[in-house]
Amino acid sequence: MSSESPPPAARSVTTMGDHIPRIAIVVVAIYAATQLLADLASLKIGVVFGLAVDMGTFIYPVTFTLRDLAHKVLGRRNARVLIVAAALINLAAVLYLIAAAAAPSNEGWGLGEEYAAIFTPIWRIVIFSIVAQIVSQLINTEVYHWFVTRITRRHQWLRVLTSNSVSIPIDNLIFCIGAFAWAMPWSTVWDIFLFNLIVKYGVMLFSIPLIYTTKYDVDG
Repeated sequence: MSSESPPPAARSVTTMGDHIPRIAIVVVAIYAATQLLADLASLKIGVVFGLAVDMGTFIYPVTFTLRDLAHKVLGRRNARVLIVAAALINLAAVLYLIAAAAAPSNEGWGLGEEYAAIFTPIWRIVIFSIVAQIVSQLINTEVYHWFVTRITRRHQWLRVLTSNSVSIPIDNLIFCIGAFAWAMPWSTVWDIFLFNLIVKYGVMLFSIPLIYTTKYDVDG
């Protein structure tokens, strides 16, 4: 008995799956995980060179280059979906952590208050962190698209540098003003803005080679 060919719907799904580059799956996973890790790390305010800085600042800038890499292999529309999806994941994680912190703790564990103190974030910081992510990375998407469609598809490091040089200051401005201007003097907010901007830009520069991890290049 001869084997029957799969129905058209099955063939369509198989064909679509075969056309998704493996690097795209890896990039999407790392992007979402890095966004979440950066938000969790931001719950600690550390001291670096005598200045206060949220510890998510040292990993978050990598997400801009990861977004560019996702844009490179999946196109503009999918990059937009990824940005919004990652923001929703971060918001869902915050809500779940708050719910977990509010649940009664087992007496034998004895760390309920410490858990709540760490994982119940300040809402204003969380909200403006997510707002800054969405706005700045959507702008990053448009600048990247403009560069590869209107300027050149060559010099990939330059497309990353250009898009990130526009979006990172915007991200930093929204976050610093929204999260801290209500509670601190403007001089302090300005110090935070400058220090965070220097750190984010420096980390971004080191992350630029990530754009060369694949030759697959599509924009649409």
